[in-house]
Amino acid sequence: MKVDVAIIGGGPGGSAMSMFLIQQGISSAIIEKEMFPRYHIGESMTGECGGVIRALGLQEKMDDPDNVVVKHGLTVYSTEGKNSWYVGVQGRDENWNLFPQTTWQVRRDHFDKMMLDEAIARGATLVHGSATKPLFNDDGAVRGVSVKMADGGMLDVASEILVDASGQATFLANAGVTSTKYRGNYDKQIAIFSQVAGAIRDLGPAQGDTLIFYKEKYHWAWFIPLDTEVVSVGIVAPAAYFLGQRESKHDYVAREIHEISPELKRRIPEVKLVEEARAIPNYSYQIKRFTGKGFMCIGDAHRFVDPIFSFGLFLTLKEAQFGSGAIADYMNGANRDADNPFAEYQRLIDSGGDVFEDIIDMFWEQPLLFARYIHQRYPAEMIDILAGRVFERQPNEALIGARNILQRSRSDDTSVAPEGSRFQKMDDDPIRSRRNWDGLSSYAIDNTAIQ
Repeated sequence: MKVDVAIIGGGPGGSAMSMFLIQQGISSAIIEKEMFPRYHIGESMTGECGGVIRALGLQEKMDDPDNVVVKHGLTVYSTEGKNSWYVGVQGRDENWNLFPQTTWQVRRDHFDKMMLDEAIARGATLVHGSATKPLFNDDGAVRGVSVKMADGGMLDVASEILVDASGQATFLANAGVTSTKYRGNYDKQIAIFSQVAGAIRDLGPAQGDTLIFYKEKYHWAWFIPLDTEVVSVGIVAPAAYFLGQRESKHDYVAREIHEISPELKRRIPEVKLVEEARAIPNYSYQIKRFTGKGFMCIGDAHRFVDPIFSFGLFLTLKEAQFGSGAIADYMNGANRDADNPFAEYQRLIDSGGDVFEDIIDMFWEQPLLFARYIHQRYPAEMIDILAGRVFERQPNEALIGARNILQRSRSDDTSVAPEGSRFQKMDDDPIRSRRNWDGLSSYAIDNTAIQ
């Protein structure tokens, strides 16, 4: 089988990549091993994430009240739940003036299926199977991928470009195609999550907003409305803390909901889980060289920082949008002989990820100063970053201030360890690496398991 672009992963990033490529007349095949719908988290969209959805022409589908909740903003509650700060969703017009905007909260099982179905309806080919190994030309360039089909047979999918949208499975990194995988600042955390019914929400437009409950450094909870009855709730904490409780995931979530914040307990006076409690080892990582001859990684396939401000879904969708443009340029003859045809795209994407990482690091290191930045010193600039406007007009004053506080500069050099990480090389021995995580492996789900 031969296509212009083979895409590993049928989640939002892979589906969006296919749809953006189709807009430019480029054929694609999506390789997905799972049957949709399937459970997933990452249900909250930033303002600019909503912008990508609109660019795909999907606003009408998103306005279906059975599938989405309208989000107007984000509120973060302090340790005792008495103080809070709020950031509304705001866009920028053609004159760069802020204006009120909305985005969405989504059930990922519904949303992901809608995205994949739409990609197929627009012309993508779905290959139901598991990518097993990349294929190479004699010069070392990636030329496609070998797939184990659902019926047990094997299929080679030849392509001009192979896009890794496999999420935290990091297919190309595990295959040794990309550069070193570095652990980040948040690699020793774990997220335990479920869904509850009967939670108390704010009235009016704010009833669909995301709420974050801060307990202490690296220990917090999320509250994301999914429909009129159900709310997604998750607890993020150091993995050692979770393991030390010696509780089932269900009992851990139920207890933490009532202990992590008085305000969260008030909103969920009786914990009624309507979904099983699940877990993801919430480690963070970064791959500095994630593009090259014949390949490109998007989203979590090359970087994951911290989920606290819901940047993940936005990044994979925005990278699909930008990446499709870079692929179209390549197909039209640009950079065909370059050592890395997508080097400029890689620098752009890394610059945006750096903005998010630096702002998150500032939140954890200086939470009070972070709140002051939002409401006093740089409100507009912080709104831009939290919305996802990190690929234009950056660094802004808020980001410059954050980097000064963190004593951090940024470099495009892909040969050095990334700033902001723990500077730890991931163990190259998969058996030894898995053994190191045995204490958490039974809590991993879906393709988010440590491979």
